[in-house]
Amino acid sequence: MNANPPDFQKLRVAALESRRADDMARLIERHGGVAHVSPSMREIPIRPNRAAVDFAYRVITGQIGVVILMTGVGFKFLLSAIEGDVDRQRFLDTLSDITTIARGPKPAAAMKEVGLTPTYRVDEPNTWRELLQLIDRQVPVANQHVGLQEYGVTNPSLIAGLEARGATVETVRVYGWDYPEDVGPLEANLRAIIAGERDVLLLTSAHQVVNLLRLAESQGLVAPLREALARTLIASIGPTTSQMLVESDLPVDLEPAHPKMGHLVVETARSAEELLRAKRLRHRIAGPRHTPPPTADFTENQNMGIDSHPSQRSLFMRACRGEPTERTPIWLMRQAGRYMAEYRSVRARQSFLELCKSPKLCSEVMCTAVERLGVDAAIIFSDLLPILEPMGFQLEYVHGDGPVIHNPVRTPSEVDRVQELADPGSLDFVFETVRQTRADLPPDIPLIGFAGSPFTLASYAIEGGGSRQYAATKAMMYGDAAAWDELMAKLSRAVVTYLNHQIAAGAQVVQLFDSWAGCLSPTDYSTYVLPHMRALLAGITAGVPVINFATGNPELLPLLCGDSRTIVGVDWRISLDVAWQRIDYRHPVQGNLDPGVLLGSPELIVRKAREVLDAAGGRPGHLFNVGHGVLQQTPVENAIRLVQCVKELSQR
Repeated sequence: MNANPPDFQKLRVAALESRRADDMARLIERHGGVAHVSPSMREIPIRPNRAAVDFAYRVITGQIGVVILMTGVGFKFLLSAIEGDVDRQRFLDTLSDITTIARGPKPAAAMKEVGLTPTYRVDEPNTWRELLQLIDRQVPVANQHVGLQEYGVTNPSLIAGLEARGATVETVRVYGWDYPEDVGPLEANLRAIIAGERDVLLLTSAHQVVNLLRLAESQGLVAPLREALARTLIASIGPTTSQMLVESDLPVDLEPAHPKMGHLVVETARSAEELLRAKRLRHRIAGPRHTPPPTADFTENQNMGIDSHPSQRSLFMRACRGEPTERTPIWLMRQAGRYMAEYRSVRARQSFLELCKSPKLCSEVMCTAVERLGVDAAIIFSDLLPILEPMGFQLEYVHGDGPVIHNPVRTPSEVDRVQELADPGSLDFVFETVRQTRADLPPDIPLIGFAGSPFTLASYAIEGGGSRQYAATKAMMYGDAAAWDELMAKLSRAVVTYLNHQIAAGAQVVQLFDSWAGCLSPTDYSTYVLPHMRALLAGITAGVPVINFATGNPELLPLLCGDSRTIVGVDWRISLDVAWQRIDYRHPVQGNLDPGVLLGSPELIVRKAREVLDAAGGRPGHLFNVGHGVLQQTPVENAIRLVQCVKELSQR
């Protein structure tokens, strides 16, 4: 433990705190920072609020049996909104007689001020996920009318989670958010960040993110703000604010152990200098970000991403977001492959690369596999390597040898000829495969896009094909750090462009395959790969879940966690319970049956599937999968049996 007191070392710290602006400034200065605190928001009560009056009457008359209070200020505004129309004491007496849930200490404190104690209080970090977990443990809501005092905006994921548990949700909105009365200090901080005059940005509320972006948008400054924030250390007070940052396509560089202002300032002061140096180094290596155009209205998309596709409420997507589900969703890597007669029939008529470049056939083989297996998600039919062709590599799939790169990069000087993926139009056959598959799938089945991770792509580009020792790859990695970083940065930017185009074409989730990363030690992965992966993840369209899968070395798992929307893929070389503990339970996981089990008896399949489910322990956020692709020798009946037994065994 560091014995030195936390110290910002005179770094310039912007903070957007409103109600406790003076406290925030004192904390920053006490810990050696130069404080620039600008109020960014204020709550505006809705008046008149007939909906709040109707809500109170429904509570008093017994039509609402459970009330969830999301914020302390919201509870106070609710009482104020019904003043003069509803008997306040009768309303409070009714609340004391029914089940009430406070989402953390602030609504509980507001209730205490009027003599009430909540029946239940949500544990830290007090997000909607913990709220749903509490309900699963202690509050049956099936067939109940649940009253929900919302934040200033609706949380569709919470509502969907309550409805999935059989509740009828009746929301009441009592306030909205607006800019502070004097927007001048916020604008000054915005322009100072863009000018490079701020080193650190502290955020204590999700809506601070929204208002900062709204203000930037109103002045045509979104692009320079995003570029400046790529060089600024961003510290978030907790999961709700971090989630908003991710969904707004902004990085989260630090989140304290506890979602408190003091913890935020102290932990940021302790680590700021080192984290800022590393972030700016990564930015110099990766180059300017290629960000998607901003949405027209940030407030429309701030809760759970920009996609309103029907599949967003599927078991699979809910598990991707860490929400509890009625059973564990399942899909299989390489679920459309040579083990299926239907695939072999299509494959016999053309080469593998020709098949990959035929979107209608790619859709056909995947949709056939989804229907026959009964899985909960589809993945586009493609390959890891076509992305390399428009970057200047000559790719061929040789029968018996697999993919071959005829012009690998073996020396640092050859890295210069690797082209940026400036025009992804040459890969439109992949994007058309996404569009075609999305159109052909049932609307409730999510579609997964994918790409190879930069290390695996770099290894193919350097080795020229498959390898056991990765000698040429490691020779460049260890021998010329500048050339290695240049190649990895080019590949990372290409993958961001590639995946974002897949998302735009209709993918709900994307997966990164790092098939060869297992040859690296955790130290080498942290040094030579992780900075590029962080830049890559920060560039993927906000709100879209990312499955990060690297096989071969369980010691890498903690390094795969990425940002808060990352699902970590786990192979079969480690027990899932041990893996999940290493990863952090806040991240969903995917895995992890040994694909070789599918070569065994039906009894073995059931037993081994049960072991994986038992290791998952019924925690929300588990995507059942094999720990690598389905083997060619697998009887298709065994794959079908696995899907069936996971559905049966995981019913909750």
